[in-house]
Formats: sequence, structure tokens, C-alpha cells
Amino acid sequence: MNEDSLHRISEKIEESQRIAVTSHLRPDGDSVCTSLALHLMGKQLGKNISIFIKDEVPFPFNHLPGLDIVDSGQIEPENFDIVILLECANVKRSGQKHIDDCYKINIDHHHSNDFYADINWVNPEAAAVACMVYELGKHLNIKFNSKIASPLYSAIVSDTGSFQFSNTNANAFKTCYELVKYGAVPHEITDLLFNNNPPEKIKLLGHVLSTLKMSHNGSIASITMFDRFLKILKINHIDTEDITTYTRTIKGVKVVLFFKEMKKDTFRVSIRTKGKANAMKIANKFSGGGHTHAAGFTVTGDYKKLIKEIPSAVNDLLQDKGQNHKT
Repeated sequence: MNEDSLHRISEKIEESQRIAVTSHLRPDGDSVCTSLALHLMGKQLGKNISIFIKDEVPFPFNHLPGLDIVDSGQIEPENFDIVILLECANVKRSGQKHIDDCYKINIDHHHSNDFYADINWVNPEAAAVACMVYELGKHLNIKFNSKIASPLYSAIVSDTGSFQFSNTNANAFKTCYELVKYGAVPHEITDLLFNNNPPEKIKLLGHVLSTLKMSHNGSIASITMFDRFLKILKINHIDTEDITTYTRTIKGVKVVLFFKEMKKDTFRVSIRTKGKANAMKIANKFSGGGHTHAAGFTVTGDYKKLIKEIPSAVNDLLQDKGQNHKT
């Protein structure tokens, strides 16, 4: 199935001239970096290729070269032959409102995909969508160079948490090995992605970690970022996605819940899990979604109640014998 989809996508790209690439709302490193790499690959093929990302590109990916080509607007169907959607479970996830009748190519590595496009290439075994686009590039006989290899390497490093997350597999290492041979420089990419924080970010980390609450015999850790923290330090919501990493290092923790106050009585909850705890199933319980070990949902209500009720509900899911890493 994957090989057939890859072949069909390659053929469609080759016969198309005007190509739009888009990815999901609240973009991450995998979606942003892979979009940039796909743009460069399309240019090499002589295609007119444009990138549309609705939401603001978060730190540190907003420092990547080439972002000036990214458009935050809507895709106008008459201007493109095909639309490639990266990591979008459905069209709504892209924030694009006018592409229902477009010829769509769906490339994703999430389990929760609606298979909505004309061509669907969904491979949950891929560590990152960048791994899939690298395979696509080989199928298209792209001449890889450092400009294409660097964003693809960045995407994989980002989505695997520097090869610490459970989606890290042999193919991720193999792909990165080949990308380094094509010119990606690991230490430079590491500095850009992980050693580039402003002092305010470290101060914010202190505020957030001071809210740490442990529950259910230390298996669930909850941290909270209140809007007042951001106002004091002049930090945006998009600068905070990696804060859960520190809390995941606590011995015995299976689930981290990161509450981010979006407005009064509304919180975006990021979930990070270890071992057999399934973040996606937890998120589904609250009408959210995501990966096996990284997911999220939005919830409304009084914070003092939420900070007790949600960890309790998560604990009930953990006690369910069917709540494991299999989907």
C-alpha cells in the first residue's frame, strides 16, 4: 500500500506544475522543516511550489533560513494543480477553507488519519513525516544537498526529541546517517534547535516548574503555565512546547500533563507519556488527538477542579488493562 501510494504521488508531482504545500495548525518542527525541504525539492524539479502554514511558526523554527516564502493565507484552488497536506488528519486540521475540491495528497505518520485525499500515504511506523518525504525525494531522483538535507535532519531530530522518544527507530537513524552524508551538520542543527533560548525562556521554565504537582503514587505529573507568566516575561504561547521534557525526566512518571492557559477558564493540555502509557488514547478521552506518546486536547472549566479531575481521569485510563501503547 505504501509503495503504491509513493509511486502514485511521484507520478502526480511529476505531471503537475503548480503545487501548494500545507501542514497542520500550531505547526511543529517536523511539519515546518519538511515543508521547507519539499519546497526545495520541488524547485529542483522545476515546479512552482508554495508553502501555506496558517499559524505562526514557533521558536526556534522561526530562525530557519527560507521562512520568508511561507504564506499564512488561504490556498486559492484555481492557482494550483495539487495540494500536498503534511501531518493533517483531515482538511480542517490544516486551517485551509477552500481546498475541498482540490486534488489532494495526504502524507502523514499519525494513526488518527481520515484518509480523506485523492492519494493517501499514511505510515504510522515512520518516525517523522520527514522520513517519508526523504523516501519521496529518492523516488523522484532528487539530487540531495546540504540545503535539502538540513531541514529534513532538523525535522527528524525535533520529532524524535533528539532520538529520545518512542518513535525513534532504525530507519530514523539510517535516514539521518544518509542526510549527514548529504551535508546536514548535526552540531549546528543541535545548536539552532536546542541551544538558542533567550533568558526569558529559562525564567519562564522556573515559573512553570514551580507549579509541579505529583499525583497517583508519582505516576502523573502536572505543570501549568498561567497567562500571567507570559505577560510578566513577554513570552508567547508558541515558545513553550518543550517544557514538558524536563518533567518527563522525573523517576516513576508515566504521564506529564502541561496545562497552558489560553484564556480565562480555557486550557490547552499537552500530554507526554513514557512506556506503555498512551497519550493519544488519553487525548481522545477529551476529544483531542496526537501521537502515542505526544498528544493534546483543550478543556474548559475552573482550574482548581481541572487540576484534580483530569489527572484522576487519566489515572483511571492507566488502570484500564487495554490502555497501552498499541492502537
